[in-house]
Amino acid sequence: MKHPVDAHVGKRIRHRRWMVGMTQQQLADKVGIKFQQIQKYETGMNRVSASRLWDIAETLGVPISFFFDGLAGSEAQVQGDLMGDKEAAELVRSYFAIPEQQRRRLFDLARVLSDAA
Repeated sequence: MKHPVDAHVGKRIRHRRWMVGMTQQQLADKVGIKFQQIQKYETGMNRVSASRLWDIAETLGVPISFFFDGLAGSEAQVQGDLMGDKEAAELVRSYFAIPEQQRRRLFDLARVLSDAA
């Protein structure tokens, strides 16, 4: 049975890997494991050891705490995950692909539109 924390950490690994445009095979190669193991981590079927999570965090360029963002309470129940929505994740990925100056203009436009709504 999957533990909610393992499932959440796996989702965060998958999310970050996707955001940086890396395949499961590429991540596996960089951390020295088989891509099937990455699949198991991402589904929460296997727990990620502390040392492996360290390697994954370094490879994906995030602090280890990134994988636990969104957990709440002593039972570590997973809150609603905006990045679980494919459209939202694709929007964020596209946003960061835009050059910084244009991205800032888009951000300002989005802020104005949301204030007007």
